[in-house]
Amino acid sequence: MPLALYALTAGAFGIGVTEFVIMGLLIDVSRDLGISIATAGLLISGYALGVVVGAPVLTAFSGRMKPRTTLLMLMVIFTIGNIACALAPTFEALMVARLVTALAHGTFFGVGSVVATGLVTEDRRASAIAVMFTGLTVANIAGVPFGTWLGQEYGWRMTFWAVAVVGVIAVAVLALFLPNEETSANKQEEAGTLSVLFSEPVVTSLAMTVLGFAAVFAVFTFIAPILTQISGFSEAAVSPILLLFGGGLIVGNLLGGRLADRNLDRALLLSLGALGVVLIAMEFLMGIQPVAAVMVGLLGAAGFATVAPLQLRILQKAEGVGQALASSLNIAAFNLGNAIGAWVGGLSIDHGPGLAHLPLVAAVFPAAGLLLAVIAMRREARRPAAEPAHV
Repeated sequence: MPLALYALTAGAFGIGVTEFVIMGLLIDVSRDLGISIATAGLLISGYALGVVVGAPVLTAFSGRMKPRTTLLMLMVIFTIGNIACALAPTFEALMVARLVTALAHGTFFGVGSVVATGLVTEDRRASAIAVMFTGLTVANIAGVPFGTWLGQEYGWRMTFWAVAVVGVIAVAVLALFLPNEETSANKQEEAGTLSVLFSEPVVTSLAMTVLGFAAVFAVFTFIAPILTQISGFSEAAVSPILLLFGGGLIVGNLLGGRLADRNLDRALLLSLGALGVVLIAMEFLMGIQPVAAVMVGLLGAAGFATVAPLQLRILQKAEGVGQALASSLNIAAFNLGNAIGAWVGGLSIDHGPGLAHLPLVAAVFPAAGLLLAVIAMRREARRPAAEPAHV
């Protein structure tokens, strides 16, 4: 893999840390700013909203820029946003700073995916996407725990200063290694076209992404109470077990990329099917402690095995109608799935079958995604190659 691809990985690492590290700092932030933990939790929702809104808006805005210029601009925005987080005097100021930081998220991964696939041969495109997303997985297994420790020991603002330093390093690495040339998509000025929004294959692909990650976050959002109340682990055991989840993310991400390079449709069906099987197994096995820890790792692996196939599929289906915009929208779809999954999980706990049966509720999402994928693939197989598909 070319060095430019690992430059994208460095940027993905920084973005991954800033997105997820706030979860481990909610108590510290709430105490320092004089707000409730529930109010501090809105910083997570606000960030997700910023990704959903920022992805299409910034991608369309940057459509005529060279990808290298766009990615550097986004990392500068990311760095400034984290500095603003570190300096924020009030909750409102911190929320605005988080929103600014989130604006860079979707477009960076969207445009970065297009650039990553252009850096390698066609038979390694999914693996290239997986390598870039490895930055996100490593952020979860290493960056977030370290950032949480740093914030708890030296104050939560120090964590955001540290992430800002990561942003500066990412800007330097991207400037050094990214080629200063246009991609074919950029040359055709595809990034800003809105026709992608009416392409049936793109819309169905976005729906698969939402369903896949709604399944993951319906369970992962509440993994701590599941492990303590259902599996019987102590609170101190949760963090080490979550390292298994992080390890699963890395393995599943790279495996999904390798499988998608061989056969994209098969990789997508296998990964969605595996996610459903893991969730159903969790329904019956989370009460057995040693097995429960393994299942957490398998959840991470199955969940992130879907990433590269989903991202490559939307790039293929958007070819000629706006790859960069479609790719960025898919990142927004991941975050929308996260939000929907957490919401459905909460409803299931408060008004449904309860915490113990949350995995079975979550399994409905990949089942629906798998059904949608089969229907979409059959429709596309019957459609003549030259015939456009719109919704």
